[in-house]
Amino acid sequence: MKISKGNKRAVLLGATGLVGSYVLENLLLHPAYAEVVVLGRRKVDLEHPRLQQHQVDFERLADHAGLLRGDDLFCCLGTTRRQAGSREAFYRVDFTYSFEAARIAAANQMNQLLVVSSVGADKDSLFYYSRVKGELEEALQELDFWSLHLFQPSVLLGSRNENRWGEQAAGQLGKWIDSITGGLLSKYRPIEADIVARAMVTAAQELQGGRHVYPSHQLQEIAEREQALLKK
Repeated sequence: MKISKGNKRAVLLGATGLVGSYVLENLLLHPAYAEVVVLGRRKVDLEHPRLQQHQVDFERLADHAGLLRGDDLFCCLGTTRRQAGSREAFYRVDFTYSFEAARIAAANQMNQLLVVSSVGADKDSLFYYSRVKGELEEALQELDFWSLHLFQPSVLLGSRNENRWGEQAAGQLGKWIDSITGGLLSKYRPIEADIVARAMVTAAQELQGGRHVYPSHQLQEIAEREQALLKK
């Protein structure tokens, strides 16, 4: 398996979401990537000489297997039960689509898989959302990637097309709790989506084989390593 430092091909799922949109921005700015391929149900409103966009049916991902090739697969798929409309629909997006894309990419010998999971991800969790994320993390570990990176952000902050009042309120509450606990609950502190995205792109350049799990409170430090890597 050849691990590349430059002239890489990245494939991105979930580019229209909050974290995914920032991942796309960072990939297009990064000199390591010669080609950025976005797969989604709809295209993003962006043109760039290194950007390729493909509209795909996630229910028929096998029909698009040829697109899941390259070096680094960034999976930022995710929804909520409210958005999805049911538990079953939520599971399809957060587990089935993500796992199927990763399975195909592994079969196509992509090198690295970088996935947005969630704080509290645990297959034995009492909370359905956290349980599904935990099940996905466990399933992905069985796939044959040279490197697997699991990012576990807390409540995400940043602009998006829809207004999630609850997340905005959680952001303010989290900052208040952090101020009175002295950082003891730092992994639950809300985090800017752009920091998560920068951490993902930075981790992909560090070329560390094996499985890596990044709790929310570590993502800022990883993101800040970006400039040091660019100078190498």
